[in-house]
Amino acid sequence: MGIDVHIGEMLARNARLYPTDIALVERTPAENQRREITWKQFDDAANRFANALIKRGINKGDKVMHLMMNSIDWLIAYFGVVRTGAWIVPLNFRFTSDDIKYCVDTAEPKAMIFGEEFTERIDAIQDAMPTIEHYCFVGKDVPSYSELFEKVLETSSSNPPEREITHADPCGLYFTSGTTGKPKPILLTHKNMVCACITENMHHHQTRQDNFILIPPLYHTGAKMHWFGSFIVGGRAVILKGATPEYVLEAVSEEKGTIVWLLVPWAQDILVKFDSGELKPDDYDLSQWRLMHIGAQPVPPALVKHWKEYFPAMAYDTTYGLSESTGPGCVHLGIENEHKVGAIGLPGFNWETQIVDPDGNPVPHGDVGELAVKGEGVMKEYYKNPEATAQALRNGWLYTGDMARQDDDGFIFLVDRKKDVIICGGENVFPVEIEDFLHTNAKVKDAAAIGCPDERLGEIVTVVIDVVPGQTLTEEEVLVFCEKLPKYKRPRKVFFGEVPRNPTGKIEKPKLRKTYIGIEGAFKV
Repeated sequence: MGIDVHIGEMLARNARLYPTDIALVERTPAENQRREITWKQFDDAANRFANALIKRGINKGDKVMHLMMNSIDWLIAYFGVVRTGAWIVPLNFRFTSDDIKYCVDTAEPKAMIFGEEFTERIDAIQDAMPTIEHYCFVGKDVPSYSELFEKVLETSSSNPPEREITHADPCGLYFTSGTTGKPKPILLTHKNMVCACITENMHHHQTRQDNFILIPPLYHTGAKMHWFGSFIVGGRAVILKGATPEYVLEAVSEEKGTIVWLLVPWAQDILVKFDSGELKPDDYDLSQWRLMHIGAQPVPPALVKHWKEYFPAMAYDTTYGLSESTGPGCVHLGIENEHKVGAIGLPGFNWETQIVDPDGNPVPHGDVGELAVKGEGVMKEYYKNPEATAQALRNGWLYTGDMARQDDDGFIFLVDRKKDVIICGGENVFPVEIEDFLHTNAKVKDAAAIGCPDERLGEIVTVVIDVVPGQTLTEEEVLVFCEKLPKYKRPRKVFFGEVPRNPTGKIEKPKLRKTYIGIEGAFKV
């Protein structure tokens, strides 16, 4: 590969080297459907979509909005856009019409591809998006203003498009999830994407014999960039549409999956069904499943310990990253460091880290500060937001907004988001610590901690607990259980209910605050 190879060329190389090997499998268990394509078919289809866009006037530097549910077509469209030199703009499938309109107004795309699940949302704002000259639709019942994706591919050439692309060129505009305000557009380059491929492969040692079970939403950098470690070496991937324990275990068993990246709730759901006897590991062929790893949110050590009781020989890793670092890998635990479960780990391959005070000075080991990272995955900028860019990017470092500490061995422990720290009686309380502690209770399926305003203490710790199905847990039991904590860290209010998480598994703290702040719950001074 040349020095300026990009992910579009990686796909072409896989097609040349392994043309008849299966590249992607799509499983829709709810409909008992399975689809697969080879590397050559994948490459040809991406070229066809790229050439169709070019024919319709899409030039290098234009933006193409992308709103679809996970599928093989999702990736065909993604790589097709990338090969034109245009910027791909993938959107969160939970975005409302207003969210989509906001992203369109910011990005000013020239074209949009969207799935049938989003027709109603696009219909509602289509007249208010004048920059979009071309719509491409995936599904049935094609809107009058759109072309059908299948027809576009059928009538387009599979020859590689002639577009010069370099590492420095922008590649994608990724909007944050918007759980803490308006989504921020993160501009990533082709160099950023290549960095993600290399970093992930170095961490998890994927080969062409691996089979990656791909479950999280592709619009997010997390899942896709983990798969990039397999993609760079021509490893197969299975796009699983549905994350129930049964679907996951069936996919691993039937497709001979070797690597699965799970979110905390999905791992918890599998363990709950194992514990209850509703599912039995021995009913599936899981012997080749070599790695389970979790990212996107803090991972309770109790969960990993529980997982290893069922899978003692399976490798485990925790990865940390953010969209601004082109997804996961700037920090990772490492499969050789299970003795440090609870830490997010060490600097990733070709990454640097530091933990700093508000003035940007490194803090001593053991002290809490803001985590900053440096590497080739760091974003180019927050698009059209120089103020936010200047705040996040300083002297080559990306300031993550995450509070962390480092032990004497150099391992980094995530403490919490700066904005989520609870200040109780002048003491900093980090919600992750409370959540991890609650997860050690066998009756707790999921837990979240937030600060509730208090006239005397400033804030008090408030917890929301999702109880394991079939178990009972009272407010008093929770309060007694938490007496093991220092007094200022103990919950003063307890609620029971589902812990809301976004599609990438992060607890939606603003939603919890809106729901529970000001409501009377159990209280104990």
